[in-house]
Amino acid sequence: MDRLKGLAPQVAPDTRLLVLGSFPGVASLQAQQYYGHPRNQLWRLLGDSFGLPLAQADYPMRLQLLLANQIGLWDVISETHRRGSLDSEIRDPRPSDLFTLLAGLPQLRTIAFNGGTAAKIGLRQLGAHADRYRILSLPSSSPAYTLAYAGKLAAWATLSKEYADDFHGSSNE
Repeated sequence: MDRLKGLAPQVAPDTRLLVLGSFPGVASLQAQQYYGHPRNQLWRLLGDSFGLPLAQADYPMRLQLLLANQIGLWDVISETHRRGSLDSEIRDPRPSDLFTLLAGLPQLRTIAFNGGTAAKIGLRQLGAHADRYRILSLPSSSPAYTLAYAGKLAAWATLSKEYADDFHGSSNE
């Protein structure tokens, strides 16, 4: 089994919200696109939460819309062995260098973990530094996580409220 390499972070210097997944699935790695599986609900969840046309946009436009709205994407694992796309199949993961990335994001206020595996690994990596950020653990957007869309959206919608509160509160900085 070959060692798989993840995707590069999609961030800008003014990123205020960072969504961290665990590691791209097979379809995402093949397409070299975050959340490339057609049944993954990330684009729909973020679009519905923030009022952005992400689900209808092509991939380059999706990234452009996120970055224009100060939202970044990355994963907590940079390399691993895995058969298939399930997090439960991740073996010998190499953590992403979150500290280097975060050091280059001076406006970052919120980190949202997409799923339990991402939260578990990401919080372990952040350790005591987690208290520098608003941390949200959200239900996985993966089709393997069978919570109904309405339940996922209810949780993800809190992200947009948290982000909006932070964004509006930043005008006095």
